Amino acid sequence: MRCVGVTARGIRLPVLKTGDDLVNNVVDALLKAATNEPFNFRDRDVVAITESLVARCQGNFASVEVIAEDVRVKTGGQTVGVVFPILSRNRFGVVLKGIAKGVKKVVLLLSYPRDEVGNALINEEDIYEKGVNPYSDVFSLAQYREVFGFRLHEFTGIDYIAYYVQLIQEAGAAVEVVFANHADAILPYTDTVIVCDVHTRLATKKLLLDKGAKNVFTLADILNAPINGSGYNPQYGLYGSNKATENSVKLFPRDGQPLIENVQKTLLEKTGKHFEVMIYGDGAFKDPQGKIWELADPVVSPFFTKGLTGTPNELKLKFLADNAYHNLSGEELASAIKEEIKKKEKDLVGKAVSEGTTPRQITDLLGSLSDLTSGSGDKGTPVVLIQGYFDTYGDE
Repeated sequence: MRCVGVTARGIRLPVLKTGDDLVNNVVDALLKAATNEPFNFRDRDVVAITESLVARCQGNFASVEVIAEDVRVKTGGQTVGVVFPILSRNRFGVVLKGIAKGVKKVVLLLSYPRDEVGNALINEEDIYEKGVNPYSDVFSLAQYREVFGFRLHEFTGIDYIAYYVQLIQEAGAAVEVVFANHADAILPYTDTVIVCDVHTRLATKKLLLDKGAKNVFTLADILNAPINGSGYNPQYGLYGSNKATENSVKLFPRDGQPLIENVQKTLLEKTGKHFEVMIYGDGAFKDPQGKIWELADPVVSPFFTKGLTGTPNELKLKFLADNAYHNLSGEELASAIKEEIKKKEKDLVGKAVSEGTTPRQITDLLGSLSDLTSGSGDKGTPVVLIQGYFDTYGDE
């Protein structure tokens, strides 16, 4: 019987840049790691490659000036509402600078007490202590400061309101800040809007159009095609972008399917094993202290091989042990559970024996594991090898 289940190894690679051969670098790093540790490859091992590495090798970058040009052409360059942006220097600071450079005035609509992914402007307790109704109350910047004062972000130490106002002004645009939790609060100020929330963007856009907005774009509409040879993403535009320099962003990767299938093919040729391969970005999990939901990318995995499609189909072992086999123990219990696993139905949705298992996409689960393994700092492991994920307790 196997004594180890799932393992995740961060794989070190050289620091790669635009134009580098990502496929061979990934394959070579995996082969070297297996020799040095050592460990053996098995069929259905998963290779996860961070989206940042893919986009960098693709050269998928865009400057503030390019963002400004696209915004200017699409919006007309006058007064533009910027609705529900994430509070992040890395995720939105450069994007906001580009938007501001492309217009004369930005009306910035911020949600409160938190942004979409949980970054706090204020504490929830402050809402109730001040007698504020977050579902209906709208504040100007002066009113907001009078009621809630000034608060720094718990982890970054940044006053994001002041930071965003400064970015807009330094880019040459006038700025007005509004606080509300319904998007149509922007309409008294402008009927031209850029929707910036990530996962609810389509609902926000529909609401604004239904309420009378004339020109509504999401960040997916900005840089969804190249501008003077710039980077772009045809599906997500500026969603999933990260700060590259003070005046440029790295966009979410595009055209990734041929890449991962090439990695899969090359590994099969060199090892004789069938790997599953995926590109991953943010994991989908929530920080219990700061209440920040990690997923600022539009999806966890934009590209993956077909063997990673779907959701887990698993039995809950403790349910079997506590119910059907509560009178068994030791080897007899283990044997009975293994037999249950071997004969389990192909679709356990809604069945009591699967209650409590994780009904999420396989790519979301693996992407979250990969993101936690590789980290976002200086570990130098932009590739993660996951082994044993598809094994069960019944596998010898």
